[in-house]
Amino acid sequence: MEAVNLLSSNKYTEKQIGYLFISVLVNSNSDLIRLINNGIKNDLASRNPTFMNLALHCIANVGSREMAEAFASEIPRVLVAGDTMDSVKQSAALCLLRLNRTSPDLVPMGEWTTRVVHLLNDQHLGVVTAATSLITTLAQKNPDDFKTSVSLAVARLSRIVTSASIDLQDYTYYFVAAPWLSVKLLRLLQCYPPPEDAALRSRLTECLETILNKAQEPPKSKKVQHSNAKNAVLFEAIALIIHHDRQPTLLVRACNQLGQFLQHRETNLRYLALESMCTLASSEFSHEAVKTHMETVINALKTERDVSVRQRAVDLLYAMCDRSNAKQIVAEMLSYLETADYSIREEIVLKVAILAEKYAVDYTWYVDTILNLIRIAGDYVSEEVWYRVIQIVINRDDVQGYAAKTVFEALQAPACHENLVKVGGYILGEFGNLIAGDSRSSPLVQFNLLHSKFHLCSVPTRALLLSAYIKFINLFPEVKATIQDVLRSDSQLRNADVELQQRAVEYLRLSCIASTDILATVLEEMPPFPERESSILAKLKKKKGPGKLPDMDDSRRSVNGSTEHSENTDTTNKSSTHSFTDVLNLNPAPSSGANLLIDVFSESSAPAAATDVSEENFPRFVCKNNGVIYENQLLQIGLKSEYRQNLGRMYVFYGNKTSTQFLSFSSSVSSSDALKSQLNVHSKAVDPVIEGGAQMQQILNIECVSDFSDAPVLNIQFRYGGALQNIAVKLPVMLNKFFQPTEMMSQDFFQRWKQLGAPQQEVQKIFKAKHPMDTEVAKAKILGFGVALLDGVDPNPANFVGAGVVHTKTTQVGCLLRLEPNMQAQMYRLTLRTSRDSVSQRLCELLSEQF
Repeated sequence: MEAVNLLSSNKYTEKQIGYLFISVLVNSNSDLIRLINNGIKNDLASRNPTFMNLALHCIANVGSREMAEAFASEIPRVLVAGDTMDSVKQSAALCLLRLNRTSPDLVPMGEWTTRVVHLLNDQHLGVVTAATSLITTLAQKNPDDFKTSVSLAVARLSRIVTSASIDLQDYTYYFVAAPWLSVKLLRLLQCYPPPEDAALRSRLTECLETILNKAQEPPKSKKVQHSNAKNAVLFEAIALIIHHDRQPTLLVRACNQLGQFLQHRETNLRYLALESMCTLASSEFSHEAVKTHMETVINALKTERDVSVRQRAVDLLYAMCDRSNAKQIVAEMLSYLETADYSIREEIVLKVAILAEKYAVDYTWYVDTILNLIRIAGDYVSEEVWYRVIQIVINRDDVQGYAAKTVFEALQAPACHENLVKVGGYILGEFGNLIAGDSRSSPLVQFNLLHSKFHLCSVPTRALLLSAYIKFINLFPEVKATIQDVLRSDSQLRNADVELQQRAVEYLRLSCIASTDILATVLEEMPPFPERESSILAKLKKKKGPGKLPDMDDSRRSVNGSTEHSENTDTTNKSSTHSFTDVLNLNPAPSSGANLLIDVFSESSAPAAATDVSEENFPRFVCKNNGVIYENQLLQIGLKSEYRQNLGRMYVFYGNKTSTQFLSFSSSVSSSDALKSQLNVHSKAVDPVIEGGAQMQQILNIECVSDFSDAPVLNIQFRYGGALQNIAVKLPVMLNKFFQPTEMMSQDFFQRWKQLGAPQQEVQKIFKAKHPMDTEVAKAKILGFGVALLDGVDPNPANFVGAGVVHTKTTQVGCLLRLEPNMQAQMYRLTLRTSRDSVSQRLCELLSEQF
């Protein structure tokens, strides 16, 4: 209260202390807010510039919704008033920017928007700098309201870049005239296409040329501050040149300038140069200029110490690749893959697979490349990669015999990666007859080779191999008896895995009772797959997060980002009308756990705006942290989460599945009143536009304050085709995410179990199994739930015992669990004991739903 009283003082020191106390210590929900607002109103009306600045600083620092409601309409009037002092205008612009970020719906757009644009002509450069920041933010959301800022921004930029540093002495930083204002003006211009007025366009071109020329001049100071300021302006100018993508001369000059940075001693400059050249490579005007630096980029890939720079070098090689250099770039990337950092291997594998397919003139080279990929980095070859090579082999008659011969030779190695066994099993099952004429690859030799790998493989691969065996019976009647013996063996007919057992029984029966004609019909060769966009490209675009991949079309990007497609890129998406049984489980969308083969770039009609909260995929995330949480015809939302003690971070990926921009895109996280005090979720702002086929990332920082049972909701809003879309998704932030696994000996476990013996500390639930009762799956789910799985603790080895500690900001809650399966009755009994009954209840609800 004393701080509020100080606001009414006429002494600067007392008023300053009052505002300082309020800015730092007063909560936005305080009962004193109304009194504080009255004090601020009085100071804003006082016309005393010192008091007005203090009031504006307080509003910006607190930034609460209540203050936005009280002053959002008042501050614009202060900003554009003719008698307002320059220092107050500066504070008012930045205060309005802060309120627009915290409560954008409360900042009114009105007459002041046209008047604020004219602040770009203000004589005080501090006012211009603050106004430029405000206008840039507002122009991103409402570009039409601020179109007139383009001409004023060009005029102001022209005056800065053509002036000597002595002309702007107060705003010159190490011999660079007003560098931060220049950067802001260049960013503002990136909100709009190139100016239509020829004179204005010419003036902007002169500015950009002058900036490029100054970059070539000898440095006026050896201090790092000089080069940093100079390069900041240069990189922003290059970003504007790339954004406009209209003038070949400027684009080539920008590329050459960036090329000089590729061997600079400063790591950050090398990184930025590679990143900017990735974008330049997608322009039809500068693609050839980028290719001239290929050897330098390859050298950087081999010698660079910083992994992030090496990753950008991989991105640039991918972007500059075309038919003339594809084989060299793929060879270099394969060579680098053997020693590449584990964090980027999967991405390199995807890129090599895409380039090999995209630019394969000879598909035997493509097959060799993919098999090399599996040999070098088999663990990082996703299902999409080997699915794709099989689709291509099936669709191309000219490569089927070569593929069969190559995989047969590859499988003869003593140690083969499981992905190679999958590819070999499928291709030999379909086309083994093409090499069966050679005694070295006779049907029996092929079968024995595949079956020698059988015991080393996982269940899905064994299932595929069993399907290959039944295909062999159709292709090679002479090995029928041998294969039937394998299918008839106890290890198959009495296999613990239901899928393998069912396949063995059905395939054996089919081979015994079906006539040759029926077998030939059921097991006929797979028909060609329908042509569609590569699922590998879809996965790579999803993996790349907010940045867009370079355009991979042979025809490069044209003016302002539009793409000219050649005729041969048209593909059909018709479903195959063949009646066949895909016994090898390789439909065009084969993965049961992830639907990554979906054509995420096909344009679909917009559905009705969603209003209900989507909870369909919520239970799937109880025992996992990554995956797709929501998907419709327009948008795919993926999550990747990591938790440590009571803190968590969630990466949310928004994928635009259409070829049309999402405009006015916004996302926010809401929580119930009770949850707000139990869980803090802070979301970072997102860009308002998502390009067609692109993906954007948002980071959510999470803090668990106390135990909770509800979950926050992610609210998304955007415009597609003129229609407003509203989507609400329940975020999978559950109490078990804040588990810390705890290893315990048997004696310690039962001692603690007895200590937690009070009735309110134990929750027990007996329930019917909803899924097949598989021991390995149950173990994986319990580990995914977050606790440590304790072996040898329970006297009954069939039971599962776990221990962990739930971390919150206020306390730590120990948890012991015991899961008792009854295979005969197909039921479970789940018992949890914790020191808090609400925690026991919630954890029991979450875990029991998983079985």
